[in-house]
Amino acid sequence: EYVNRRDILISGLNNIRGVVCPKPKGAFYCIAQLPIDDADIFAQWLLEEFRVNNETIMIAPAAGFYATEGLGHNQVRIAYVLKKEDLIASVNILKKGLKAYKITE
Repeated sequence: EYVNRRDILISGLNNIRGVVCPKPKGAFYCIAQLPIDDADIFAQWLLEEFRVNNETIMIAPAAGFYATEGLGHNQVRIAYVLKKEDLIASVNILKKGLKAYKITE
């Protein structure tokens, strides 16, 4: 089940222009590089200001997962613990969010 969820998420993320997400080998989350400057600001914007059909997503900025200062500022951690349909919907919200964010930046 988790391999299926992983593959759906990774494929969906990598189909978004500017997103790079390698396939994790043993985790139930991935680290995705987004075409943004600051994942903290983007994550906050998603929660506070962005909606698709009155829904949004919560992502974890990845900088806090690195021991080396300066790494991960344009990366997010996404767990694939949701059912497949919710992962697909979440990727769609992220795609639309990235597009809207670039317009408002």
